[in-house]
Amino acid sequence: MNTEAMGQIDVDKLLARLKTAENDGHITADAVGYITQWLTQPRYAEYAPEVARHIDDEKWQILDDVFWTIIPFGTGGRRGRMYPIGSNSINDRTIGESARGLAEYVLDHLQDAAAAPSCAIAFDTRHNSLHFAKLCAEIMVAAGFHVYFLDEPRSTPELSFLVRYRSCSCGIMVTASHNPPSDNAVKCYWSTGGQLVPPHDQGVIRRVMGVEGIPRVDFERAVSDGVIQMCRDEVGKAYCGAVSVQGFAGPRDVKIIFSPLHGVGASAVVPALAADGFEDVEVFGPHADPDGDFPNVPDHVSNPENPRVFDAMIQRAQKISADVILATDPDCDRLGCAAPKTSDPAGEWGTFTGNQIGALLTDYVLEKRQASGQLSADHYLVKTLVTTEMVRRIGDSYGVTTHGNLLVGFKWIGQAMDEFGPGKFILGTEESHGYLVGQYARDKDGAVAAMLMSEVAAAVKADGQTLHEKMEALYWQHGYHAERLINLQMAGSEGMARMQGLMSKFRSDPPGEIGGLRVAQVRDYSTAEIRSLTGEVTTLDGPNGNMIVFDLDEKENYVAARPSGTEPKVKFYMFTFVPAEQLSDLDLAADEMNQRLDQMATDLEAFAETVQAS
Repeated sequence: MNTEAMGQIDVDKLLARLKTAENDGHITADAVGYITQWLTQPRYAEYAPEVARHIDDEKWQILDDVFWTIIPFGTGGRRGRMYPIGSNSINDRTIGESARGLAEYVLDHLQDAAAAPSCAIAFDTRHNSLHFAKLCAEIMVAAGFHVYFLDEPRSTPELSFLVRYRSCSCGIMVTASHNPPSDNAVKCYWSTGGQLVPPHDQGVIRRVMGVEGIPRVDFERAVSDGVIQMCRDEVGKAYCGAVSVQGFAGPRDVKIIFSPLHGVGASAVVPALAADGFEDVEVFGPHADPDGDFPNVPDHVSNPENPRVFDAMIQRAQKISADVILATDPDCDRLGCAAPKTSDPAGEWGTFTGNQIGALLTDYVLEKRQASGQLSADHYLVKTLVTTEMVRRIGDSYGVTTHGNLLVGFKWIGQAMDEFGPGKFILGTEESHGYLVGQYARDKDGAVAAMLMSEVAAAVKADGQTLHEKMEALYWQHGYHAERLINLQMAGSEGMARMQGLMSKFRSDPPGEIGGLRVAQVRDYSTAEIRSLTGEVTTLDGPNGNMIVFDLDEKENYVAARPSGTEPKVKFYMFTFVPAEQLSDLDLAADEMNQRLDQMATDLEAFAETVQAS
């Protein structure tokens, strides 16, 4: 490209400065390669002046951070830190590529070639979410799509519902879930209302990586022309109705504190609770305002998986004698919960893990279905491989099937619903606080989970129990299950190399002992192999993915390791178990299993350190 087309930028001079910076160790060769593309290729022309300014100002570290790789379009979409330029950032170019690539792929795979393609689009309360949603709408319209647009912040499950409700060809949700305020993302949905699964995920990725130009149609003009249709009120009412019918009759005498954690949850959870008959609901004031900075939560990270987000709410709950606290993440697809440990709300409170919430919901829904004669051996539960086996044991006690051989991610639960028949689906759950009951969506839903957890809280209160006492009763019945997740952050190009090195060493030279227990075998889901430490190899029947499971020599004690698909970290999932017939003292079992989990974490972190240091 000549200097005139680049806005009088002296490209040769800029490239020479880049090469000097690389030779001096200020920037990596990979970053220089991608910066060169953004300076010389016509598709990046509008961004070249900003790239040039960064070079002139010698912002080498920033340039390296935002250009050292291409931000991956994972199997659901793109997520990362926002920055106006960069192949490794969320910006108009990377978001635009995502939308355009999705549009091209969908157009090639329409089931009915005569049907007009359509796309549902929604966004959350994050910075730039509305901007990116409008950008996606403009791109989809330019590609020939009719767009159904939720013109106020709405939840991810409502987007999934809208795709199905309007029989859309695809959907786009602008959200980075519970990531820090610096981040944003797009999640892409297929016509089922679920996130992309094979073969569509890889097909869309190939299209995204090959995008050149990105045509757009002005948003306001498209609205005037009727090709972008605002549908907030109609869809919101229908979605709330679809959620509320998943509830069950029973007591409603319970005082609830709800927090949207500065996200969209109030638009979904509050109407669902009201429709289900809950009248004593307080939205926690400090978290009520939609705010992409998430100012009133610890470290500005609105993640209901983190017990610290409940600290201020617990103080309020103790003051007003609340019975339960519920919190959803910014896009309202995850639910966290806290409750008093005794019958005195002014006393000690405790939070629940995602696995515990899943167990409570599973038992409650199955009990209600059985009592009403709506349960048979053909009904089924769905969970992921890293979700507690307690769900399966509860399902077994009610005589239903559990499909649990699934990779991490709720999209696999949505796919299983369609594979095994949504008419017999009871509940889907994953350890990361994701739950779905009903057929109206194909993604986890914080609203339906909040509604049903409120019903559980009211039911156990009527029985003279607390939620924690109910959880203990389930342990006595099904065995004590204790799980834990730890994350090892590995950011940047160096972090990616460490992640790859760690997973490689797990395969080639796995630890012989974890948490004081011998490693009996290794399940490798990337090679479909089960390898004993004596060298015997058998075939693994399961999904294909980058995950390794270490089975220990005590029954149902195991560890899973996998790189995150959305964040720069490796996740370790640790599982311990004491069978019900071996339980004599629940507190003692809890102490022993927590000590074992502590040792597992120490051993895994030590193993990872040896890899990082090599």
